Amino acid sequence: MAEASAAVSGFDHTRLTSLRYFNLFRLILAGLFVVAGQELGLGGESPRFFLGVAVAYLAAVLLLGFPDALQRFGFNRIAALQGAVDIIVLAALMWSSGGYRSGVPLLLMMVVLAGSGLVSRERTVLFHAALATVLVLLENVWRHFGGGLAGDFFQVGIACSGFFAIAMVARLLARRAQANESLAQRRGVELANQQAINERIIRDMQDGVVVLGADGRIRHANPRASEMLGMALPEGALLADLEPGLPHCLLDGSCGGSGLGRLGRAGRSMRCRAVGAGGEGGDTVIYLTDFEEIQRQIQQLKLAALGRLTASMAHEIRNPLSAVSQAAELLLEEKRGDMQARLVRIINDNTRRIERMVRDVLALGRRDEVLPSAIALADFVNALVEEACLGSDEERRIYAVDIDPALTLAADRAHLQQILTNLLGNARRYCSGKAGAIRVHAHAPEPGSVVVHVVDDGPGVPEVDRAKIFEPFFTSHPKGTGLGLYIARELAEANAAALELVPGPETEGAHFTLAARSTP
Repeated sequence: MAEASAAVSGFDHTRLTSLRYFNLFRLILAGLFVVAGQELGLGGESPRFFLGVAVAYLAAVLLLGFPDALQRFGFNRIAALQGAVDIIVLAALMWSSGGYRSGVPLLLMMVVLAGSGLVSRERTVLFHAALATVLVLLENVWRHFGGGLAGDFFQVGIACSGFFAIAMVARLLARRAQANESLAQRRGVELANQQAINERIIRDMQDGVVVLGADGRIRHANPRASEMLGMALPEGALLADLEPGLPHCLLDGSCGGSGLGRLGRAGRSMRCRAVGAGGEGGDTVIYLTDFEEIQRQIQQLKLAALGRLTASMAHEIRNPLSAVSQAAELLLEEKRGDMQARLVRIINDNTRRIERMVRDVLALGRRDEVLPSAIALADFVNALVEEACLGSDEERRIYAVDIDPALTLAADRAHLQQILTNLLGNARRYCSGKAGAIRVHAHAPEPGSVVVHVVDDGPGVPEVDRAKIFEPFFTSHPKGTGLGLYIARELAEANAAALELVPGPETEGAHFTLAARSTP
């Protein structure tokens, strides 16, 4: 409703402006009739009548042109009244000047109709065209009975047809102009609203934003940028004068690929990024991210995860420690050799379990130490299989490896070894032991990526356990630590890879995929 009201007021303002210019034209025309009408060859048949009509027309223009008349009668009524007065006066001046052959009044009547089409309503425009037609025809009929020619009606009819054509064309042009102005006003309102929203978003962003012109001067900066840099960033100032390190860091590339550096008066660590704004002026938008805040958040997440892991690990270590302690106490009391051997075996098994758990946790702590290299996948997997089989041909036939020798994978060699060793170990534990029970194959779905598949023919992963299989300390094996798959996924993510369990029927065994980057 507000936009509609604004559009209507815009129409009225445009029509009011047009009416004012039209009144100025009327005033000049009336004054010209009074001062130099007869010198222009008008009013030759009745000079006194011509002068009287011209004076009356000047008075009418002055009376109807005052703002008081517009407020008293309203815009539409005053426009209709002024148009009617113009047509009647011009018809009278045409009669006193010798009829339509005088030319000037008839031509001015067309101009008046065109102006009426710009300021009046559609019905009023048609009324003015009809009034002009009737008056011109009546004047020609009166002149015909006074000795005029019958052929004059043809020319007068053409002129009257032109009245309607000019009036309608002017009205259509006025409507088109009003529609364009209404559209422009709506677009202007929408643009202003969008600009206000954008300014609010930029002002409330957690990142700092600085817009630089092609000359290095600040065109815009949000409050967050000033807060992060510890200084005011007025528009029009040279950024190099306020913060020399920022243009040097970003525009000269001294920050490196990360765009990380210590900037501002406080020397805070910030991640910076500069992009072109895409405008014709060559503006540059600089985004500033408080990297210290990000580091604090990362540290908090790591501490929270470490706390959960430590609590779970303490709980898991308690059980084998209790078994070791109890076995040690019984060992002191037991005199039989076979029982002593059994207790020593219990102690050794639980000690190895604790050692594996500690080793896995230490591997998890080294997940950020990634040294990627190009690994020939086929040779790497075959070496792992040979190591797992310990040279046994009977054991080797369980593994079916089908990998293109040309496939390479970009990853940390130690990490990849631990991931695949865990997957192959789980597959060997649950497979049937038949020939080809464990299938390892790989393919490149698209350039730059490779997917490794490890499939066994075992009982598969129960549906209720699929959502928990990668959680720490979850295991279905009595001697497992529950950290193998969890650490394998963490190491995969550290190498920009993804370790997933492929959904499928439980009876078809477990199917794991490792999607990673390949090397050229």
